[in-house]
Amino acid sequence: MVEFDFDARGLGMKPIHDVAILGAGAMGAYFADCFAANQSFTTCLIACGERRERLERNGLVVNDTPVFIPVVSPQDRPAPADLIIVALKHHHLITAAADLKAFVGPDTVILSVMNGLESEAIIGEAVGKDKVLYTISVGIDAVREGNRLTYSNPGRHIFGEADNTVVSDRVRRVQEAFSRAGIVWETPPDMIRMLWWKFMINVGMNQASAVMRAPYGTFQTCAEARDLMEALMHEVIALAGPAGVNLGEADIADWRRVLKTLSPGGKTSMLQDVEAGRKTEVEIFGGTVVALGQRYGVPTPVNRTLFQIIRVLEGAE
Repeated sequence: MVEFDFDARGLGMKPIHDVAILGAGAMGAYFADCFAANQSFTTCLIACGERRERLERNGLVVNDTPVFIPVVSPQDRPAPADLIIVALKHHHLITAAADLKAFVGPDTVILSVMNGLESEAIIGEAVGKDKVLYTISVGIDAVREGNRLTYSNPGRHIFGEADNTVVSDRVRRVQEAFSRAGIVWETPPDMIRMLWWKFMINVGMNQASAVMRAPYGTFQTCAEARDLMEALMHEVIALAGPAGVNLGEADIADWRRVLKTLSPGGKTSMLQDVEAGRKTEVEIFGGTVVALGQRYGVPTPVNRTLFQIIRVLEGAE
């Protein structure tokens, strides 16, 4: 964690007060609950139509506690938010990104806690690259069923500019807000490397868990499950070098340490999608690995095979 001594008002900057969350799945519900529980923030969920009606009617249930958070749509002509957190599935982003414009003002900062390597660029194209920070979340063992979210480990949430050798004022502003909300955060020097590290984890953990219908506990105790997970990850490491990113065996070892801390009954987002018959994010995991392999001339047979299996599972549900 980058240590700091920061008072937004002392720098002539407005502390973050108004927080808007786009997406009320596992990650969106977690962040919405954290900010809504602290009275120094005003928090809302962004939603339209039937989704808005459902959230207003049923609210969220986080670790068995009902949470009702105001729901706002772009048509309400809202005031700009200080912080927007985007927590959608990838296939919903392109159509939903336009909804963000109504919530963006001169000082708005946007964090995408979405999977994959592309969401920041898509959001930046819609509302301005200068609004977006890179973000990943690691180690949260959240399970969503309907409007209910359960987790035992809140994980850590890593964000920043691409290069944080010198931490920018807007990063410090978000650091202060996360600290106030009780959210564990880190800001590493090289955020692009961390994006690839999380991509490696998702490619291995999500896809292996989906094809084996296996929760975290299986990977904690079964060598064969870990072998498949790590075979998928090794193909990401093979691609990272040609992409100019420094990943290696030590990064897999770092993930093994995180894996040991997760609830054995916890499930990856892709496993939850397969079990619920929802569309998965396999295109931005295995699909991206296969495409990058073709670009760089790097074989990716394990990811190609699991990509095909998961596409079949999607069609079979």
